[in-house]
Amino acid sequence: MAPAGFPGLLPLCLGLLLASGFAQAGKLLVVPMDGSYWFTMKSIVEKLTQKGHEVVVVMPEVSWQLGNSLNFTVKTYSTSHTREDLDHEFKVFMDIHWKTQKERIVSLLSSSSPGFFELFVNHCRNLFNKKLVDYIKQSSFDAVILDPFDLCGLVVAKYLSLPSVVLTRGVFCHYLEEGTQCPSPLSYVPRGLLRFTDTMTFKERVWNFISYMEERAFCPYFFKTAVDIASELFQTPVTMYDLFSQVSIWLLHTDFVLEFPRPVMPNMVLTGGINCHQGKPLSKEFEAYVNASGEHGIVVFSLGSMVSEIPEKKAMEIAEALGRIPQTVLWRYTGSRPSNLAKNTILVKWLPQNDLLGHPKARAFITHSGSHGIYEGICNAVPMVMMPLFGDQMDNAKRMETRGAGVTLNVLEMTADDLENALKAVINDKSYKENVTRLSRLHKDRPIEPLDLAVFWVEFVMRHKGAPHLRPAAHDLTWYQYHSLDVIGFLLAIVLTVVFIVFKCCAYGFRKCFGKKGQVKKTHKSKTH
Repeated sequence: MAPAGFPGLLPLCLGLLLASGFAQAGKLLVVPMDGSYWFTMKSIVEKLTQKGHEVVVVMPEVSWQLGNSLNFTVKTYSTSHTREDLDHEFKVFMDIHWKTQKERIVSLLSSSSPGFFELFVNHCRNLFNKKLVDYIKQSSFDAVILDPFDLCGLVVAKYLSLPSVVLTRGVFCHYLEEGTQCPSPLSYVPRGLLRFTDTMTFKERVWNFISYMEERAFCPYFFKTAVDIASELFQTPVTMYDLFSQVSIWLLHTDFVLEFPRPVMPNMVLTGGINCHQGKPLSKEFEAYVNASGEHGIVVFSLGSMVSEIPEKKAMEIAEALGRIPQTVLWRYTGSRPSNLAKNTILVKWLPQNDLLGHPKARAFITHSGSHGIYEGICNAVPMVMMPLFGDQMDNAKRMETRGAGVTLNVLEMTADDLENALKAVINDKSYKENVTRLSRLHKDRPIEPLDLAVFWVEFVMRHKGAPHLRPAAHDLTWYQYHSLDVIGFLLAIVLTVVFIVFKCCAYGFRKCFGKKGQVKKTHKSKTH
């Protein structure tokens, strides 16, 4: 029997709990990046909406992956380009990378299709229309979460003076360490795209240093359009440092299972593996494919959500190699069907990648080495054959290969024999499975799930209107103060002054002690003569 007065107490308690929940709810602005980058951010945004936060996503009307959701508010803005323009520029971008792979960031930026990057940069002008900006100002957001790839979100954060959370795998050029004031010693921290490990030879350290100097010299020119747009909006000169140094928290889609050990700052949070989820039961279609594979199992093949076509000659080489292995290959591919496609290879326009990799019959994963695919391979402990195409994919592949979790192939130069041998190696050589299983155990041995960690820090910034206590004082120092050149100069001046005084004193004493005697002897000698 319930105590007296309990029926009236229960609604009161529920009301207080609900009130406290809503009191802690905040308003978050989201400025996403199109493409596969959006998938990870979307999972964070959806988790925040489930926790009662009001979320508004600002996106262009024309995009590949960005879409409406019932869980959050969407505000769109017009663009000067069409979907066909996007597809065309990305095709030009990919055609370049199907011909040659760049081994330094400067080479990548200088040779890539300028139109592809210009599309993302220029839509910032469209975002800053009066109606949308007035709405954002009146909404009184607590924070903004953004992807820094196209810089538009950074401009929004600075323009509205909102505390910002950045979600990214990394940043082109030197702007991550500059924006965080995080040390990045060139002696053991390799620059992007070089495919170096943290144990470099003298020659590699020389190239590492040269690559860094190239970034400092040429990267400002590549991002000039974005900086010019920001300067127009603020009606005052703006630098890349101004945009990146304002960030409150950096959510980096990596961890030290993938990344080599290196310094991090207090506002840099490693959240690698956000996209890893518990595998769901397969649909009847894919379950039938898997069951039909028998004891040999399956190979999952995907070059990511963005790559839809492969040059015909290369596609036929790949198809030939896949036909030589006994496993069933599920290949996500939307291009023209290779004429030599074997019976064991099934082309699909979409596949549940994580669910397939989590199946006990998954034997290998052919991937372009994007961070999403790499982490799904790690989480499900599936050895990989990696065919990186551009961006951070080369470095991701190198890190996995160094740890013995897979084999890297140069997709431009590889032959059918190369792919066949790589697949047979990772499937039949038990060391690859053992190594990736070890990495999987390390990755999963953590106090909190990456998604929950990312959500916590977004809410932290919303609650406290930023994280200024995590901002290093290095931001307030000049370059010569940061490197203590003024202190070194001051101490060197003191040492030189002391040495000079001691030298003068010794010289004076020497003249006093020996100078007159020598003069007397010479005088006496001249009188004798």
